[in-house]
Amino acid sequence: MAALGPALRTILVLLLAWQGAVFLFQPPRYILPSPLDVAQAFQRQPGFLFSHSLATIAEMALGFVLGSAFGALTALAIVALPRLGRLIWPVLLVLQSFPVFVIAPLLVVWFGFGMGSKVIMATIIIFFPVASAFADGLRRTDPELIDATALTTATHWQTLRYVRLPLAMPALLTGLRVAAPLAPLGAVIGEWVGASAGLGFVMVQANARMQTDTVFAAMTVLAVLSLVLRHLVDALGPRLLPWASEP
Repeated sequence: MAALGPALRTILVLLLAWQGAVFLFQPPRYILPSPLDVAQAFQRQPGFLFSHSLATIAEMALGFVLGSAFGALTALAIVALPRLGRLIWPVLLVLQSFPVFVIAPLLVVWFGFGMGSKVIMATIIIFFPVASAFADGLRRTDPELIDATALTTATHWQTLRYVRLPLAMPALLTGLRVAAPLAPLGAVIGEWVGASAGLGFVMVQANARMQTDTVFAAMTVLAVLSLVLRHLVDALGPRLLPWASEP
């Protein structure tokens, strides 16, 4: 909560600067609406924005859970089975290099215009930072600890479970923190390509009608959702994994 005050002051200064620039230069509303115009867009259609926000929230929540789970399991498989890892990791790097705007239309073709393609898009975007961070954490276990366990009767799997896995939890938590703001992005990119609901759908439709104030209103909701998800990870992560939190 201590960091909330400076953040709110910064936002207030930016809003005032934005309102002042619109007042001085008076651009057309379809080019740059003022903060007051955006606030009026919220006031005109609160139910409309709320209902489409629910669709995006469902997509990003499912995508975050699935992407985090698949990312963590893939990292474990890569480190636990080095031969498998040498085969899988280059493939994952190649897939990660593909722009998401290339993948999104294919997902719509394969899985349709419903929620499925958007959840898969969000899952893909969440998957890579979680898998990369967690695999790196598992690999960076102190070699002296590994050497020490080698002197005991601990098997490879016991060393992974009781030594490497707990010590890699801070890296997993870091990956989740990085991935959290990306979940809404994945859902919205899928909605841009083809959807009948969601904030991305609202932005595409409003932009086609030159309703820029509605576009900014949807962007504002999207930004809030990103911040809320990141805050939830920051708040719940240390409670679920107390030894993984920063000192």
